[in-house]
Amino acid sequence: MRVSVQEADFDVGAETEALAAGRPEVGAVASFVGYVRADKLAGESAEDQAVSAMTLEHYPGMTEKSLEAIVAEAESRWSLLGVRVIHRFGRLVPGDRIVFVGVAGSHRGEAFAACEFIMDYLKTRAPFWKKEDTPEGGRWVDAREADDAAAEKWGQA
Repeated sequence: MRVSVQEADFDVGAETEALAAGRPEVGAVASFVGYVRADKLAGESAEDQAVSAMTLEHYPGMTEKSLEAIVAEAESRWSLLGVRVIHRFGRLVPGDRIVFVGVAGSHRGEAFAACEFIMDYLKTRAPFWKKEDTPEGGRWVDAREADDAAAEKWGQA
């Protein structure tokens, strides 16, 4: 299975190991793990702080199809030996894992590039809706310009 959209947490070590297990042709595994963040970062506005929870919603079926398309695009750009994408939905609190992207390749360059590409495209193309709970109440999170800029560096799919 390459793509999972699930409420349950995941085991980063097990997912990473599975990408290379029994495959001597794998020379590199690159991975990314995203977490729910509670506090603001330097330069963010006051409304971007104090997140007590995040609820992620999606359309079952459509979401998996979109993630599979992103993985297929990465596989068309790089010679990959394995890909694993897990994205959680439901109510998550600061410190919870949201997303795992793991990529196996013969060489680190391809694995790193494909992992970054998949994550950049997840942030802009995957049909998830995020609502943050803050002391001021709930708010839906809009796409960030920085995420769009990151995806644009890869050109059109």
